[in-house]
Amino acid sequence: MSPQPEKLAQLFLEGKEKQALEYLQELCNDDNKLSLYEDMITPAMYHIGELWELNKISVADEHLATGICDMVISQMENLYFRDKTTLPDEKKVMLLGVEEEQHYLGLKMAASVFKDQGWTVRYLGPNLPLHHALQFINEWKPEVIGVSAALSYRLPKLKEFLQAFQEVDFEPVIIIGGRMTKKHDLDSYSEKKVIVLEDLRSLQYWLDNGREGDMNATS
Repeated sequence: MSPQPEKLAQLFLEGKEKQALEYLQELCNDDNKLSLYEDMITPAMYHIGELWELNKISVADEHLATGICDMVISQMENLYFRDKTTLPDEKKVMLLGVEEEQHYLGLKMAASVFKDQGWTVRYLGPNLPLHHALQFINEWKPEVIGVSAALSYRLPKLKEFLQAFQEVDFEPVIIIGGRMTKKHDLDSYSEKKVIVLEDLRSLQYWLDNGREGDMNATS
């Protein structure tokens, strides 16, 4: 079966959670969940966003589709999560959307990728005020902090968050993700402890190949 993100988008817009999950299950096995995230769910939601921008669907339609997509991702996580043996040195990652950012599905999918690699994940969702993020960071001390922003006018807020995170005393690696990474050149945000990853495949590659070097680097 040839994957059709537009078909999936229509199922989301029609509120057909069961049919959407069944459609993805027809395409999925233990080895290609990442492909479904990248090649089906992400483009389906981008398509829905474009329909909203063109006034072809309403805000209510977009919210319904997002809610259905959220439930489908959660069910896929339960169906296809590869349980890993907990190790004494298990790494910790904290994932959040910057303050006022409402998009969060990419964060949920990133959480799934980390979990499949045996990480302890704390997914704090979108629109997290900076002072609450810092309190959690200083108490939990994650090795990695993943920050997401989707819209260009969140750039000043993203910069504020990054600066604050870089000032914590234990020097976590900071990953920037989200739709904005594909629309804007964020190279100026990249430093030794700040990494820009455009998609989930980039995240998977970093986990497989670059993580230890980045995390052991000194500032």
